[in-house]
Amino acid sequence: MLTKLQSIEERYIEIEEKLSSTEVMNDMDLYRKYIKEYKSLTDIVEVFRSYKQAKKNIADAEEILAVEQDAEMRELAKAEIQESNEFCTSAEQKLKELLLPKDPNDDKNVIIEIRGGAGGEEASLFAAVLYRMYNMYAESAGFKTELLYANETELGGFKEVSFMVVGEGAYSRFKFESGVHRVQRVPETETQGRIHTSTVTVAVLPEAEDVEFELNMDELEITRHHSSGAGGQHVNKTESAIRIIHIPTGIVVDCQDERSQLKNKEKALKVMKSRLYDLECSKKADEVASQRKSQVGTGDRSERIRTYNYPQGRVSDHRIGLTLYYLENFLNGKLDEMIDALITADRAERLAAG
Repeated sequence: MLTKLQSIEERYIEIEEKLSSTEVMNDMDLYRKYIKEYKSLTDIVEVFRSYKQAKKNIADAEEILAVEQDAEMRELAKAEIQESNEFCTSAEQKLKELLLPKDPNDDKNVIIEIRGGAGGEEASLFAAVLYRMYNMYAESAGFKTELLYANETELGGFKEVSFMVVGEGAYSRFKFESGVHRVQRVPETETQGRIHTSTVTVAVLPEAEDVEFELNMDELEITRHHSSGAGGQHVNKTESAIRIIHIPTGIVVDCQDERSQLKNKEKALKVMKSRLYDLECSKKADEVASQRKSQVGTGDRSERIRTYNYPQGRVSDHRIGLTLYYLENFLNGKLDEMIDALITADRAERLAAG
């Protein structure tokens, strides 16, 4: 590990020198590339340098103990050794975590797709609750959201809604939301006060960048159609909605949020590219999963990951066994405790797997 850390520090110093060179400063693309790499190495280099300093402090204190007869000086040296050893233990753990391979998608924007599952209208209504929850969380986290497609119901729910979350690190915060979300509550339409169970599926896709994935336009069937929805003056008046079908896979993308057909086409192509990129990533992930079953996971959308129980005011994540008893606040976008716990569990699992 120390050899690897030493080479990382050398690379860090090398990039520092490059960033101050005229050649790099005059080439913005190259400058951005080096700045991104520099930032990605900063945390690990800072911890490593502190670790090396602590090791030096231990060596210096041990030298004092070997020659010093003064009782007070010896006690100070012993205290330094104990304190530095404790720091080194925690720093070693932190360095192991920082050396874990980073998900290449973590810094990307994400496309989130929410669909009502079992439960009919109640599932559609809860899809709207989750859409609001994610939007509130995104806003509190400093991200921006952009609606891509919405198929609304008469009661204000969503059969399907997709939107983009824009901001550095968006995928790293939302990636564990993929899966089946179950809700247990008494629907407004229920006259007997019985609790119903419904499900909603959530898919989280990293936005595909042009350099990573290129669409073959010959494989796409693009058509125009009237917007559909629960109401609104513009709905069904013009053929501004766009539907794209990827012929080899049968994947369908609709986009009708914009009045402009051109803008809807641009958004739909972006979603299609991200879905196909996600499909490609999932195939690679399946190869890894065949060797090691992930506890937390980010890709199995048939897996029931979480239950929202209204009568008990709780939300429970089944992957990590965490239950929080502030459902109302959670649905108002207070997701950090759950998300942080999922990230920690994933990190611990990968550390244990070596």
